[in-house]
Amino acid sequence: MDGTIHINQAINAETKQKAATIDHAIQPYVYASVFSSLCIIVGLIWDISWHTSIGRDGLLAPPHDVIYLGAIFSGLFSSYQILRTTFFGSVAEKQASVKFWGIFYGPLGAMFCVWGAIAMLTSAPFDDWWHNTYGLDVVILSPPHTLLALGMMMIQFGAMIAVLSSSHAAKSCSGTMHKALFIIASGLLMTTLYCLFSEYLNKARSHSAVCYIVGAILFPLFLIAVSRASKIKWAATGTAAVYMFVLLMMLWVLPIFHATPRLGPVLNHFDHYQPFHFPLLLVIPALAIDIVFFSLENKKPFVKVTLAALLFLWLFFIVQWSFGGFLQTSPYARNWFFGSSAWYFGANPDWPYRYAFHPQRIDTGFDLVKGMMIAAVFAIIAGSLGNKWGGWMKRVQR
Repeated sequence: MDGTIHINQAINAETKQKAATIDHAIQPYVYASVFSSLCIIVGLIWDISWHTSIGRDGLLAPPHDVIYLGAIFSGLFSSYQILRTTFFGSVAEKQASVKFWGIFYGPLGAMFCVWGAIAMLTSAPFDDWWHNTYGLDVVILSPPHTLLALGMMMIQFGAMIAVLSSSHAAKSCSGTMHKALFIIASGLLMTTLYCLFSEYLNKARSHSAVCYIVGAILFPLFLIAVSRASKIKWAATGTAAVYMFVLLMMLWVLPIFHATPRLGPVLNHFDHYQPFHFPLLLVIPALAIDIVFFSLENKKPFVKVTLAALLFLWLFFIVQWSFGGFLQTSPYARNWFFGSSAWYFGANPDWPYRYAFHPQRIDTGFDLVKGMMIAAVFAIIAGSLGNKWGGWMKRVQR
């Protein structure tokens, strides 16, 4: 009799364990949100190269289609998850979800993705009307592009939150798949942030203090948040590696395909896509963040954040000043690997600063010291905000 009881208890325990595994398996909307994030950044970089190489586009230009595919894919899967939980979910599922508008229940990540998809799809006809009314954009962040950028980042941030809440629910933050998805989602969002601020972070500005001030605001904020939010030992380094991998793949793949300018004046007659920038070497300074947070785990947060932010800035400056100079001036960088010979079809091919630093973009002496001191202050502030942001993400359970 006792043996029968033990067998039944073992069977019940195994059944409950299987049920828990099924209940907390990674939901399709999580995979869809990460895939959508990938579509968004691929489409965005392709669109930048399209404008550099071809110029003329339309509402349904191929790069736009890839971006909108990301919005539609994420929106549909996330909407299904919300509607399924709202109308067919169990009481336990609803209790483990976020309620909004007094009606709907769903994961927070899915809600971010739905809101982002709505913003992105709304920006499409707005952007088409803007071009028909005012002509071509002269800045990256025009009003419709700003709405589009907010929607893109909301979906990509939603992908990060979706992975985190899924891992917390499954109590398997150390699982290989959750780790991989979170690092990929984080790297894709950081790539988008870089693209939006690339005007200040490119090789031509690598000897200017503004490059390091902007970098000190963006990267410690994001990378420290990622490191704080996850239980992954090398989270910041992995995120930077994904960022570099995506940019390198687009740098090397796009020039394989044919493209010719369609908008005058054409001063450079290309027959293939002009690639986007070679990535910043962020893996090296990101590694410093991970080492500080790992080796000083028991220290006060302010000490860790300050040291991590300053080390990041110091390594970022040393590495990028030298490497940026190589990319901008060296003939050995003018090849398919580094892509430094890429040029806009309407730009003067004989511009004297094509392969040299413009005097107005070089900071030396006191100006450089002052700029780096400002960058150091911003790095500490941004790192502190990133630490709080990461702490919030770490507590996300729904």
